[in-house]
Amino acid sequence: MHRVVPRKPAWKPALFFSIVLLLQGCSLLPKSDPADEAGTGAVAGSSSAASKDVFAVEVKAPDTVRDYLERNLEIQRYKRVDDLGAAELSRLMVAAEGNARELLGTLGYFTPTLVFELTETPGEAAPRRVTVNVQPGEQTRVDDVQIEFSGPIATDPASVQQRDSIRSTWPLRAGQPFNQLAWDNAKATALRNLTAKRYPTASIATSRAEIDADNSKAKLSANYQSGPAYRFGPLDVRGAERYDADGVRRIARVPSGTEYDQQKLLDAQQRLASSGYYDSVFLTLDTDGADPQMAPVIAQLREAQLQKIVLGVGFTTDSGPRISADHIHNRMPLLGWRAVSRLSIDRETQSLGTDWNAIPDNSGWRWFGSGLLKSETSGSYKVDSGRVRGGRSKAGERIDRSLFLQYDYSQNRGVDAPPSASAVSANWSWTGRYFDDAGAPTRGQGLALELGAGYTLTGERRPFTRAYARWLGILPVGTVQAADGTQARSARLQFRAEGGMVAAKDSAQIPSTLLFLTGGDTTVRGYSYRQIGTVRPDGQIVAGRYLGVASIEWQRPVVYNGKMTEFESVVFVDAGAVADKPNQLKAKVGAGIGARWRSPVGPVQADVAYGVDTRKLRLHLRLGFTF
Repeated sequence: MHRVVPRKPAWKPALFFSIVLLLQGCSLLPKSDPADEAGTGAVAGSSSAASKDVFAVEVKAPDTVRDYLERNLEIQRYKRVDDLGAAELSRLMVAAEGNARELLGTLGYFTPTLVFELTETPGEAAPRRVTVNVQPGEQTRVDDVQIEFSGPIATDPASVQQRDSIRSTWPLRAGQPFNQLAWDNAKATALRNLTAKRYPTASIATSRAEIDADNSKAKLSANYQSGPAYRFGPLDVRGAERYDADGVRRIARVPSGTEYDQQKLLDAQQRLASSGYYDSVFLTLDTDGADPQMAPVIAQLREAQLQKIVLGVGFTTDSGPRISADHIHNRMPLLGWRAVSRLSIDRETQSLGTDWNAIPDNSGWRWFGSGLLKSETSGSYKVDSGRVRGGRSKAGERIDRSLFLQYDYSQNRGVDAPPSASAVSANWSWTGRYFDDAGAPTRGQGLALELGAGYTLTGERRPFTRAYARWLGILPVGTVQAADGTQARSARLQFRAEGGMVAAKDSAQIPSTLLFLTGGDTTVRGYSYRQIGTVRPDGQIVAGRYLGVASIEWQRPVVYNGKMTEFESVVFVDAGAVADKPNQLKAKVGAGIGARWRSPVGPVQADVAYGVDTRKLRLHLRLGFTF
């Protein structure tokens, strides 16, 4: 006979086993940082303890390394650990020495002499002070640089120039100081130059910096793997709903079949972005496909609204405060063109205009039309004018061209005002921009030309011809460096010239809007807007048939407290003249000083100019750069 013996409950051993596992799990949790513990303790303690340092750190070192060490020494993190004793602080100082050597190594100092001192300072804000005495020693300099290539670029004869260019423009050259930041930047710069043309998937295969600390020399080597060469393939449009995808292709003008060039891709992206049809544009080369020789270009688009109204306010020293209202229609009924109409009112000018533009054809040319009604101060008179224009235009990467017919009329208002006039003309214009930066150039030049021929329609019908030219050149003249030599920008001379001519019989009544006036922020500073013209016997100023303007300006970067700033100082001389006869041109001169600020939204210009003829000072303000 079997007897069943009841078992005792096992909850006590199970509970004990669970507690053991829990304690083992807690031991695996990450340990908190002493600084974090200090922060936690500060929350629990008084507010005065949270804000008081238990020790101070003083770095005695040359200026070239002191600020860097003060910002990055790890020991700084423990300054508010309120229960830190002298023994713990001494151990932190031992660790800080290795940290300081690592930091100095990133600056190129591999043989420094370091002395750490701990001083009691009961009368100061912190009761102890850690003093770091640093003699950085000789800075390591680059002794040799070896740049190698692997992949198709290494054997492709067409890539010889690209390889040579990357080697010749390598920023960290033999003889220059070595530091980690310069080394990283040099490698990245070379990679950007490699991926900018033909090889968008290139990478750094290997890189090595061999440091000879005893002789303060560094040998650098880098090998770049090019990957396959790519060519532009078809445009893959994504996000097109309201506007025709073929229009995207004609606006972008991606050069399909040509070698990949990052700048050409950015230019195509900019053309789409500035067209007004899209709020967001992003072009990328599809490098995941099987055929690098026909890689699709993916256009990610977010379309703009069909219509919108934009209100604006502004101010210029020429015309005072300004308000404006723009109406934009991205697809006009029937024509399908884009129309931008603007109402603008300021102290000197009130205007209402509209510009109509078709989408470019495959060659980049587009039809356009425009109309403008304007009332403005012109010399001594108020002029009401109108203009209608229509023709063809083409905007290229650097060159803009247009051919158009134009009708003008103008009516002068005032005592003994010149007679009203109207005319029709055929015109050609050409503008070339060859600047290193379209928004804030530091070198290059621009040239604009206009030629027209027409007939007057008021009074005696007389033929006339009109010519106008404008040139701007920027020439670097020396380099301005910060005190530590880490930053440098060029000083520049800026030259400007402008000339115009209307050839016709004296009896021809030419609309004043086709004649010339000058003076103001962008022409002859020291004089008010469009107040240099032909002076009549009664002292009144009217638009003239001949124009001449010249300017020279010296621009120099400003270094303050040894560091390069975003400001520049300017000294300039402007001269301009308007007359009805070439031999009557008499220059009016303005001279002055100014400042330029390289702001995030473009250059801000402020000038104070003295008009030699008027003997008055004028302030001129301007935002942005246009040509």
